Amino acid sequence: MRNRSTPLLAALVCAGTSLGAQNEATAPLSVIDWLDTQGAIDAAVPKPDEPDVAASGTVPQVTVQPLRTDAAQRVGLAPSNVTGLPDTLWQSTDAASLSRAVNALPDAPLPALQDLILTLLLAEANPPQGEAQRFDLARVDALTTFGALDPAIALLEQTPLDKRAAKLARYMDLSLMSGDVSTACTLILANPKLSPGEAYDVFCNARAGNWEDAVLVLGTARVLGLISEDRAAALERFLDPELFEGDPPLTVPSTPDPLTFRLFEAIGTPIPTRVWPLVYANADLSPNAGWKAQLEAAERLAQRGALGDNRLLGLYTQRQPAASGGVWDRAAAVQRFETALSTGSEAAVLKTLPAAWRAMGQIGLQTVFAKLFAEDVGKLVLSGPAADLAFEVLLLSPAYEMAARQFPSRALQRPVAVAVATGDVPADLTADGVRGAILAAFRDAPPDAGIVEAAQAGDLGLALLNAIALTHGGTGGDVARLTTGLATLRALGLEDVARRTALQVLLLGNAG
Repeated sequence: MRNRSTPLLAALVCAGTSLGAQNEATAPLSVIDWLDTQGAIDAAVPKPDEPDVAASGTVPQVTVQPLRTDAAQRVGLAPSNVTGLPDTLWQSTDAASLSRAVNALPDAPLPALQDLILTLLLAEANPPQGEAQRFDLARVDALTTFGALDPAIALLEQTPLDKRAAKLARYMDLSLMSGDVSTACTLILANPKLSPGEAYDVFCNARAGNWEDAVLVLGTARVLGLISEDRAAALERFLDPELFEGDPPLTVPSTPDPLTFRLFEAIGTPIPTRVWPLVYANADLSPNAGWKAQLEAAERLAQRGALGDNRLLGLYTQRQPAASGGVWDRAAAVQRFETALSTGSEAAVLKTLPAAWRAMGQIGLQTVFAKLFAEDVGKLVLSGPAADLAFEVLLLSPAYEMAARQFPSRALQRPVAVAVATGDVPADLTADGVRGAILAAFRDAPPDAGIVEAAQAGDLGLALLNAIALTHGGTGGDVARLTTGLATLRALGLEDVARRTALQVLLLGNAG
């Protein structure tokens, strides 16, 4: 197996900005998984050696100045010992450039690239140059787009919430989607100048029991045209639902809005989350939602890496399916397979693996299935179609390097995938199209010169964001971009990400 280090990575290490190998021994399978189970942790700081007795009794001169509460801070949930990324990830780059790169991130990349995106968005590192708060809000917005609601809220909470209107507005909206608005409403009522608008003032006053104030604000804002008629109608029903008993339900707005979402829920006409952006699916994870709604929401979030794999499995196996078709069939297939696996019966696994794998393939969750079950599947002696599937399961898991050893006969049938998984590309191995592009990336194809130069100049975070966009552009069939993107990831020290991306293109894109 080839060494995962690269000349550029070695240079970065020498410069004090090593990325880390991101191998199985040093990095979690998923940052979201880690957040689900561990929470944010602080690196241990050794206590300095101090003498037991002062050298003199002289009182030192002390300079006092106010703390700058709006100064740029280190913001992130995953420290460097978890991500493998250096503290200098952002600090040499202008915040505006980083914000633009974050805003340009692809919405639905392959799971390997999605994992890297989430790792970058959650990475704790020194702040960038310029207006760091702008970059932090861009990270929050990106996490929101990917459905990672709790991490987005936690990122916002790391710096003062009552200093900027834009930040408080996002915090209020995310709190509305999470269902816990107590802190956000308290801040809005205490800082009226930072309020996102009169509609929020009405809502928060009503929640605080200030009904007269809520009615007064609503009436005034309506007369002055500060609240739309649709929103005013929803607020009226929220303030006095009995007054509108028997009236037809309000029309669901076409533009998603967190406050409207909660108002419609409060007045008894909840909006289905599946018709609105992904982040709203978090509302259906509540125990108050039905099991089917929880399952469908969990699947949607897991597709974007915004839900821990084990949490999805826990929902799948929570109880017996109540019906058939769709999500019920997927839950049943996963339950039967997990039961078969727990018995250690190879015959039972042979019988249940195809259905479970097919069910996960219907909704693009093969890599999640692989993370959950590859280790146990790899211990079994399988044959026939089940062995073919087990080989793919291993290739799509973090243990991809073991696939060829566990299933040598299957490895002979997939030489390109095995070459990528092992990092050993034979000189005589050739292929056309996408497979040929992938082989070139793992031989001697040059990386993107501009991205590499940016990393060498200290703009490592920006380089990684641009490398993701480049590689994603090649996963749709642009073989030149695919080769350059994968070669660039490798040049930046992300050998594991490059291999997993290539394997996912081969196995999920039917290229290999």
